[in-house]
Amino acid sequence: MTTTTPPVPATTARQRLAPVLERIATGAVQREQDHELPRAQVRELLDAGLGRLRLPVEEGGEGLDLVEFADLLVDLAAADSNLPQVFRGHIAWVEQVLSLPAGEHRARWAQRIAAGELVGNAWSEVGDGVTGRQQTLVTTRAGRTTVSGRKYYTTGTIYADWTDATARRLADDGTSEVVTVLVPVRAAGAAVSDDWDGFGQQLTGTGTLVLDDVEVDPDDVSPFTARFRYQTALYQLVLLAVQAGIAAAVERDTGREVRARTRSYTHGLAPLARHDAQVLSVAGEISSIAFTARALVRAAAQAVQAAADTAHRPGTEADRAANVEAEIRTAQAQVVLCESVPRAATLLFDTLGASGTSRARALDRHWRNARTVASHNPVIYKQRIVGDWSVNGTEPPFVWDVGTHASVDPAAVRAQEGGATR
Repeated sequence: MTTTTPPVPATTARQRLAPVLERIATGAVQREQDHELPRAQVRELLDAGLGRLRLPVEEGGEGLDLVEFADLLVDLAAADSNLPQVFRGHIAWVEQVLSLPAGEHRARWAQRIAAGELVGNAWSEVGDGVTGRQQTLVTTRAGRTTVSGRKYYTTGTIYADWTDATARRLADDGTSEVVTVLVPVRAAGAAVSDDWDGFGQQLTGTGTLVLDDVEVDPDDVSPFTARFRYQTALYQLVLLAVQAGIAAAVERDTGREVRARTRSYTHGLAPLARHDAQVLSVAGEISSIAFTARALVRAAAQAVQAAADTAHRPGTEADRAANVEAEIRTAQAQVVLCESVPRAATLLFDTLGASGTSRARALDRHWRNARTVASHNPVIYKQRIVGDWSVNGTEPPFVWDVGTHASVDPAAVRAQEGGATR
């Protein structure tokens, strides 16, 4: 009797995505130089099933765990670091769908995800808005639920069918609550702009979304308190995967550039750079950073997966402990990678000469992208949170916000400092 071992879902997904990632990597530099939004590449990834990998098999997915999935995101980031960040909001929404009870709402969204629809993110607002008080509003009048407001940092939304937005829902008595709402991006009244002006991750579509009385499904409006608890750790995990992928790309490009280099310095140690011990020492440090980065992503993903595994037992000690672990491990990894990956991207230039700064090579994109990712969720606060946990056992915050403190008068600050809104 012959037995056949069924294929491992992660292996099958990796094999299916491998040629897609190869094509993506081939055009990455040209897209960067031309500021060409990777619309075709996003569509190809969706057609290859990237957006549904976390869904259970019975709901049209492949049932990958977060460790397997994060490893694939590292590979994708090595091909083009913009793309995992494009999918960041989608990844979080899939986790939210996985947290929903069985029923029509979950089934409807699982079907959309399985069919290749993409969800972006629209949580952030810039300007003088007070912390914790969303200026985007959801209202219901005459049986019609709509959302109006202005969002920025709407990563992935320009490519998406839907966007996961935060807002305030007004009640008849004048009170309000913070909610999330799934907004159809192509609906009347929705307009997305590619006006993200960061010096890195320029193709993530992290620009402005204007919502003018956009009609939404009332079933897609939920209290923010209903979100899955490990979402902050998950959002950070995706950024860690981006950093690790950048490190892998730096290692790849270092090897390629050094092997191809024929010029050498008279005060160097060998006729070819690839045999120069000093150059090889730098390459070894870069390789070690890339290895460590992927290992940290895997360790952090294990902690986030453990939190996902306890999500069906809210309020238990096991769930609390798993969520603390997920927050701390992702923060610890962030503290390390925010320093080491930009360093690797700088070290790359130490293995080359001035020709390495040629715009045609676009090697500077690695540092710009790594530094931009590192500026998300500022690491100085994560260092303090980890330290307070390590020394005092203080639990980390699971949700946080950014905005203007209620005690601050923005106009007075700007008048004093002569600056703009930051």
